[in-house]
Amino acid sequence: MAFIRKVKTASGATAVQIAAKQKGRIVKIIHIGSAHTKEELAILLALANKQIQGDQLALFSETQPTLRVGLRKSFSGLLWNTLQEQYEKIGFNRLKDESFKALCLARIVEPTSKIDSLRVLADLGVEPIDQNKLYRSLTKAATMDYRKAISQACFEHVGKGGLTLVLYDVTTLYFEVQEADEYRKPGMSKERRLEPQIIIGLLVDQNGFPLGLQSFEGNKAETKTILPVIQDFLTQNGLAKTTIVADAAMMSASNLAALTEAGYTYIVGSRLHKVPYDIAEYQRAGELSDQQIIVDKKDGYRVIYQYRAKRAALDKRNIEKQVAKAMKVINDQVPTTKTKFLSIAAKKKQLNQKLIDKAKALAGIKGYVTNLDIPDEQVIAYYHQLFHVEATFRMAKSDLRARPIYHRKRDAIEAHLTIVLVALAISRNIERQTGVSIKLFVKSLRPIRSGVVTINERELLAEPEIPERVKTMLIRLNSGHYLENRPG
Repeated sequence: MAFIRKVKTASGATAVQIAAKQKGRIVKIIHIGSAHTKEELAILLALANKQIQGDQLALFSETQPTLRVGLRKSFSGLLWNTLQEQYEKIGFNRLKDESFKALCLARIVEPTSKIDSLRVLADLGVEPIDQNKLYRSLTKAATMDYRKAISQACFEHVGKGGLTLVLYDVTTLYFEVQEADEYRKPGMSKERRLEPQIIIGLLVDQNGFPLGLQSFEGNKAETKTILPVIQDFLTQNGLAKTTIVADAAMMSASNLAALTEAGYTYIVGSRLHKVPYDIAEYQRAGELSDQQIIVDKKDGYRVIYQYRAKRAALDKRNIEKQVAKAMKVINDQVPTTKTKFLSIAAKKKQLNQKLIDKAKALAGIKGYVTNLDIPDEQVIAYYHQLFHVEATFRMAKSDLRARPIYHRKRDAIEAHLTIVLVALAISRNIERQTGVSIKLFVKSLRPIRSGVVTINERELLAEPEIPERVKTMLIRLNSGHYLENRPG
């Protein structure tokens, strides 16, 4: 019976051998090679397994062959193949653009410049891509409207029957340029920056899976971004009975009227400019309790108010911090700056007590506006799923580095954002199925290297051993076939 054994050598290396036993005694040994690193050891073990299973070399011939084993190259084939499979499962292969696919998957593995992506792809084991072909792919992504096809694929992946709720929000991406243009303009920045920027509107399903993305000029009002994104997506996919969930900043009265007229339902945050009458009555009586809900019915919609003690405590702490900041300005401890509760009149600085009292009265109260006929608690629960959009934006900005640092023309920026959209979809899909972050997923699979080894100048592919935790991830991704016929 043949088996593999590892033997420590005098030099500190690990020798990998195929041994055979007869009647409990080792009668023949073939030396496969000596490993000095974990990677080399994994490849030699894989080679030994392959040799036993495939009977590629005679084990018990009269004369033992002399083996010359070398490692020609190694690559992260498991990670590349897994990402390719996810790309195809969502339906992005309909684009039939291998260069574009390579750029999207490289961004998931290591977000970097388009040129440096060639290095990432080489490390993954992808055949070399011509630099000019890469740039032509970017041009095609913009001119042939890849994003429309990608959005369609995302919608089909989610499933028309299951998409009854879509969430919308915006973020900003700034540029390190001194002068603005017709696209990159200074505006209200989510990152409190002064540089020219663009606005990104993102539509996701209730699990945070991206459905559509559009960019707008940096000074465009947030309320003017939602209708184009929503209407384009819903019209393209023929959706009629869909509920739109958005933050208060997204919705004006005209936006709500337009959605209602188009037949859509909505749940949006309500801006509280004053204490609602019904809540004021409860406050005067001292009867406002934790998680209490008060409803104000209007013509065609209702406003739901909820008080939460935990939120009130947080709001009051923030009020005290703002008051303390204003007092430092009043006492000339810090330079005069715009501060929430500071009132300046005729060079006299004082606290705006009326505004402080109003903020304290609103502490802990959140409002929700809806024309949807469902229980109040369900409306609130749906609204709080907006954190999925925030999570997707965080992934785009941190893990995928969505800010288009090296692009200047709008077409190039739009092509870059299309790549980010694909990377977001694949990443969110992997996270949902495996339960681990995309960063940890890549970190776990990337070091698992396949290799091309030579034995007496004959090339063989050596597959890696896969740790149990990675096997679990692959099974959750329905990629269990990658585990077939592999050592370990």
